[in-house]
Amino acid sequence: MPTILNARLRNPDLAALILRVTLGVLFLAHAGLKIFVFTPAGTAQFFGSIGLPGFLAYLTIAAEMLGGIALILGLQVRLVALALVPLMLGTIVFSHGANGFFFNNQGGGWEYPAFWAIALIVQALIGPGAAAISKE
Repeated sequence: MPTILNARLRNPDLAALILRVTLGVLFLAHAGLKIFVFTPAGTAQFFGSIGLPGFLAYLTIAAEMLGGIALILGLQVRLVALALVPLMLGTIVFSHGANGFFFNNQGGGWEYPAFWAIALIVQALIGPGAAAISKE
């Protein structure tokens, strides 16, 4: 039976590459937001305002930068993706969870970080895909 997605259009390695690079770019963008817009000190102050130690802001920025670069390059993708999941879950628990589900709510709801966490889990399950430095 012919299908729209025939064998020529099924390319899991390309799909994994697209997901991996997209996740990596998004992490770099969020690190950049914290560095260039909110500033590291401002991010640390925000972390303090929600009851977290300010130094965690610097660790978060580093994790987003290093994780984003590793995902884009395809370095230890499964491990990096799983290591970034707690970061997303932390944003739900400490920052966005009380704002409701939809991300357009005041302060941003938890739908976007939840989707991001699931996408990271999917990346860990499917692996690095094409053009990755590490093939684990």
